[in-house]
Amino acid sequence: MLDILLTNLLSPIVLAFALGIIAQLIRSDLSFPEPLYQALSIYLLFAIGLKGGAELSHTPWAVVIWPALVTLALGMLTPITSYVVLRKIGRMDRINAAAIAAHYGSVSAVTFIAAQAFGQLQGNPAEGFMPALVAMLEVPAIIVALMIAFTRSNHHGSWREGLHEVLAGRSVVLLVGGLLIGYLTGMEGLKQVEPFFVNGFKGALTLFLLEMGLVAARRLRDLKKVGAFLVGFGIVMPILHGSLAVVLGHWAGLSVGGSAVLGAMVASASYIAAPAAVRISLPEANPTFYLTASLGITFPFNLTLGIPLYFALAQWIGG
Repeated sequence: MLDILLTNLLSPIVLAFALGIIAQLIRSDLSFPEPLYQALSIYLLFAIGLKGGAELSHTPWAVVIWPALVTLALGMLTPITSYVVLRKIGRMDRINAAAIAAHYGSVSAVTFIAAQAFGQLQGNPAEGFMPALVAMLEVPAIIVALMIAFTRSNHHGSWREGLHEVLAGRSVVLLVGGLLIGYLTGMEGLKQVEPFFVNGFKGALTLFLLEMGLVAARRLRDLKKVGAFLVGFGIVMPILHGSLAVVLGHWAGLSVGGSAVLGAMVASASYIAAPAAVRISLPEANPTFYLTASLGITFPFNLTLGIPLYFALAQWIGG
């Protein structure tokens, strides 16, 4: 476990993230222009979909079906368990509990990418079709959480607009669109753009994680506002959800790397698709709660400690 942890902590991806945090804490003038941040996120999301679709084009559906069903089940289960814990133990109101549950049921694409990169370094790469599971995990949890919030609640949000924000949002369009293009063009099509979308991927990811370090550090100042319960929730719930996903992934036939990456996916919290949908559908929800929990607590935890934990568990289960 210690070797796995050190490998992760000393990777360029995690060190770039740490540099971003340090730069923010020492009040450096380092910052990313918004167009560059947008360009990097578009590049990474589309590249994930493109490579996943190409792999999916030559993968038998019998291999994909059980992991896909498990992913959909987890996408509907995790927002419900998160909501129950937030309401029963955290004593949060329905709207804020549902808003946070939407984030913790959905997925962080950057956490997924980091887990994939870590698996390759460990010699336990995940299955090539995993990006398809990312796309499948993105939407259901947000829909389930919004349904919970809209049940017996009086507020001014729009269910239809929130749903449109999820389905037409940048992350879903790029992931699903990339998957379709990759699937239709296959591995031969991917080779045509390989120098840009494959060879440059890890470099772009490292740069993006530097920016994410800056963003996460800005949320650290809000830790006092969210309270001890939410800090604990942002660590414990990902461990529970991630561990369950590793076990179910192994049962569904995924490799050690695939099970661990699925665990990291399910343990992650969305900070792109979910905030956009919640902002429209649940405007009364407090952004300090759901953004600080997902981006200031869970994302750094998963990036530094969570991913090695899920891989260690997957290796133990896989024998």
